Amino acid sequence: MKASIVVLPGDGIGPEVTAAGVAVLKAVAERGGHEFKFAEHGIGGIAIDTFNDPLPSATLEACKGADAVLLGAVGGPKWSDPNAKLRPEQGLLGLRAALGVYANLRPVRVHPKLTAFSPLKDEKLRNVDMLFLRELTGGAYFGAKTRTADTATDECKYTVAEVERITRRAFALARSRSKRVTSVDKANVLETSRLWRSTVVRVAQEFPDVALEHQLVDSMAMLLLTRPNSYDVIVTENLFGDILTDEAAALAGSLGLLPSASLGDGKAGLYEPIHGSAPDIAGKGLANPLGTILSAALLLRHSLGLEKEAAAVEAAVDAVIERGTLTRDLGGSASTTDVTAAVLESLSASARAKEAA
Repeated sequence: MKASIVVLPGDGIGPEVTAAGVAVLKAVAERGGHEFKFAEHGIGGIAIDTFNDPLPSATLEACKGADAVLLGAVGGPKWSDPNAKLRPEQGLLGLRAALGVYANLRPVRVHPKLTAFSPLKDEKLRNVDMLFLRELTGGAYFGAKTRTADTATDECKYTVAEVERITRRAFALARSRSKRVTSVDKANVLETSRLWRSTVVRVAQEFPDVALEHQLVDSMAMLLLTRPNSYDVIVTENLFGDILTDEAAALAGSLGLLPSASLGDGKAGLYEPIHGSAPDIAGKGLANPLGTILSAALLLRHSLGLEKEAAAVEAAVDAVIERGTLTRDLGGSASTTDVTAAVLESLSASARAKEAA
């Protein structure tokens, strides 16, 4: 298979972790006889410094023409002035909107070896395997905004079409899992949530084999900590999803472990770890690359249709965790490059074992 992949290292630890993701993708391509072409472009704070634009036109055009985009992280103290005209996050939001990626997939799975790093007791974490779908292009993040000396507003707006498409994606994915969907809203207070709920209920009728339940967002925040293994696919709006997925990340033991995929109606997608740019450890070799490597696995699965290769990368990550080759955030002493090398070796060992068999 031939594929063009745009790499956006971004800021902070972004260049370090995207290098790990690219190394794994190159290894997969070499072993599978695939041809992946990589092109690197700027986004976020570094793009502001270089081009005075958090999303330069060259970056946007390259992303629009690619089969997939692998992103590191954006932002940092250097660009943190909330009153600044240009901010790194504008690049990311603009890219999501331009690519039409409305479904943000965030799998949360707890590896048994890492339960000690979660704030919850072991018994709460058994069999935790959730998939969040966060609507990514609507809601308060994209609504009209006003500001005066003593008031401010952020419009939260959703259309039926926006809710329908994310809901259908959630139910379709649930069919390949445990056939359970939890829709999260605030329908007891918010009109947008009432629209959300009525639309979800209607779309659910198209999937009679999938069970649907509703949770209010405040209740869901509690239930994620009290019975996280009760959930399978969780679908919610942009702001609620942003908050709940970061909360759920604590279950896995570290933000550095969790990947994400942002998808639209086509196969092209935007893939990134859920963590931030972590400027305090940038350049020190301390960053955990596993979230980015697992994002690369999602890229293989969803944009390139390479399910076996994606599963092999995920199995290699599991093997590395099982052996205890871990970065500092997970109690280990391995560097970013050490962990990357361990994943590559695990991939090679698995391939050799299959050939020998």
